[in-house]
Amino acid sequence: MSQMSCPTLQTSDDGLVLSRVVAGMWRMKEWELSPQQRLALIEQCLELGVSSFDHADIYGGYGVEGLFGEALALKPALRERMQIISKCGIKLLNPARPAHTIQHYDTTAAHIVASVDNSLKELRTDYLDLLLIHRPDPLMDFDEMAEAFKGLRKAGKVKHFGVSNFSRHQFECLHKRIPLATNQVEFSPMHLAPMFDETFDGLQDKGVAPMIWSPLAGGRLFNSEDTKLQPLRDKIQQIADELNRPFTSVVFAWIMALPCRPVPLTGSGRIAAIAEAVEATRFTLGREQWFEILRAARQHEVA
Repeated sequence: MSQMSCPTLQTSDDGLVLSRVVAGMWRMKEWELSPQQRLALIEQCLELGVSSFDHADIYGGYGVEGLFGEALALKPALRERMQIISKCGIKLLNPARPAHTIQHYDTTAAHIVASVDNSLKELRTDYLDLLLIHRPDPLMDFDEMAEAFKGLRKAGKVKHFGVSNFSRHQFECLHKRIPLATNQVEFSPMHLAPMFDETFDGLQDKGVAPMIWSPLAGGRLFNSEDTKLQPLRDKIQQIADELNRPFTSVVFAWIMALPCRPVPLTGSGRIAAIAEAVEATRFTLGREQWFEILRAARQHEVA
């Protein structure tokens, strides 16, 4: 696998470097892997050059960080070869958090700091490479969040900060108070909003690369019974055949072609699927091929 090592990308002026494809861990609990199997997956990702691992405190009902940390504890030296990303700010109703009486957001400094401390304990690490606020909170105070971030950086607990699912204006309000390294948003040929609502334009203007969750639309590009998706599937497959590349690789290449330099996440526990995402860094689509996929996705021509 080493011959197709994934390149890296500096996401912003603040110096954060991630692998060009990030391994998303949110389904790890569903994969039902033993600690040794989890460690093997981590090592296989690193061998591919996929050194960045995406988490959130709530993933797996507040359980995924602990599963990852348990595997990492089997080989702690791997920590220096990876970047660990986590998120906070959502409080779920869950048996693991009996004090929560309603699902809500909490972006207070106290909650951010407490969440980081718990993530560090679960992940069995001394620091996070990147912390994201998971969702915009109607009650969020930009000044309070920025001060919390500064305190966490001073304490050596978090190196870089960002947000997830923020609008352009929300991102810029916090970014002018403390430099942000990314905005992780949903984007795929089936969810095009960030390309047209100024999210990507604003990030490109600031020199900040977005992270992309659900680049394969949660698998619906493959397994949805919606017949309206067939023209899009057919077009992607046609281009995949023309290029002699996997279907998945073409989708990832289509996303990474954008000038805002998106960094897509995988969502699979299969190393073969992660390798197909990495393969997308090995080729570029022609401009006309790129627009053919856009046309099939939108089901109409550009003006």
